[in-house]
Amino acid sequence: MTLNPNPTPTPEALLATLDAENVAFLRLQFTDILGTTKNVEVPRSQFEKALRGDVTFDGSAVEGFTRVEESDMLLSPDLSTFLIYPPFSPEDAASGRIARLICDVTLPDGTPFEGDPRFVLKRQVERARALGFEMFVGTEPEFFLFERTPAGVGSTVTHDRAGYFDLAPIDKGERIRREITQRLVQMGFEIEAAHHEVAPGQHEIDFRYAPALETADRIATFKFVVKRVALEHGLLASFLPKPIAGVNGSGMHCHLSLFREGQNAFADPGGEHGLSDTARHFIAGVLEHAGGMTAITNPLVNSYKRLVPGYEAPVNVAWSTSNRTALIRIPAKRGHSTRAEVRMPDPSCNPYLALAVLLAAGLDGLAQKMEPPPAIARNIFRMTVREKRHHRIRELPADLREAVDELEKDPVVAGALGEHVMEHFVAAKRAEWRDYSTTVHPWELERALDLI
Repeated sequence: MTLNPNPTPTPEALLATLDAENVAFLRLQFTDILGTTKNVEVPRSQFEKALRGDVTFDGSAVEGFTRVEESDMLLSPDLSTFLIYPPFSPEDAASGRIARLICDVTLPDGTPFEGDPRFVLKRQVERARALGFEMFVGTEPEFFLFERTPAGVGSTVTHDRAGYFDLAPIDKGERIRREITQRLVQMGFEIEAAHHEVAPGQHEIDFRYAPALETADRIATFKFVVKRVALEHGLLASFLPKPIAGVNGSGMHCHLSLFREGQNAFADPGGEHGLSDTARHFIAGVLEHAGGMTAITNPLVNSYKRLVPGYEAPVNVAWSTSNRTALIRIPAKRGHSTRAEVRMPDPSCNPYLALAVLLAAGLDGLAQKMEPPPAIARNIFRMTVREKRHHRIRELPADLREAVDELEKDPVVAGALGEHVMEHFVAAKRAEWRDYSTTVHPWELERALDLI
């Protein structure tokens, strides 16, 4: 079953579809501040109530949402996100079909909850719309497939030993990627490519660009489908940025473009590099706020073990029309396909918050008419410190603590998130860093236990 053919179906139309398709359960899906997908599942007897937005849940039980004394919240479904999941197993088929609606979180009086990541993104989308723009986003999420132990516990033993663009039988993930792709297509995704990535056991599936909110919704659904299909094959799918030392980590490059009245506002055949003033200002804004955004786009302690030289991940705040060592790359296609590929985000991020701060940064560049430094054609990893200074190239934060410090110092990024999300996100990340810093890791013991 694909997305409902009516892009804005009525509750009555959806009720008829649910009955006609013999749907037994309806999942009301939302996302917490840290990017974990949550859901409340209701049986057929509660469908009408759910479609009215009358299903409540305890917000105090969700990471970063609210306090116990103000815990009641409502799930307001976005009816345009309706889809029916294909069965993932014979057991699924036997228990009845399952449909899904992505929801906005509201307070009991119906006002939007400021701690809802989807609302954070919608707020920036509306800012862009007021200026006559709509941001489109295409993503390239990467993930690893790992073996499970006989007890079903995940490991870091990769499913194969293949490399970039390899084929079966070396690439043992080919059949699983194909199954993931087929299920996503059944759910309305337009898949552009699927292939083995550089590291053993690492894979990438790319789907077509779409408006920012739709893309964020798709990323959340994509991660669920990948993990569920892997589980059915007895494997673990992980979106951890750097699960294995010494090989490439997993990124989620975001291809950004602004459109105005159906035309790509980044394109200008007469501009330098074929880019418009709008594109230059937007790129400059993203570069200006890169340090402040990194805690959002790369939110884990583990994220910064990917952001190191030598593994194709960006470390340097610069842009280029040719090489992949810069934070932003402008792919070769121009005209309608003109876009900026932002290479730092990783798939552990909350997609709603990540796209919200990227858009806010770009809009600030437009508002301030910022100009980026000259594009860099050289391999930045091979530049000296003096050469980097000459080209005004600085580095991204080196760890999560530094990234959170930069976030707190950036009023544009903090303002895009809002007071509630800032407070709870920073508290959670400070706690994560403290826990990591006070844990004795195996590396320390292996290095020095018998020497000191």
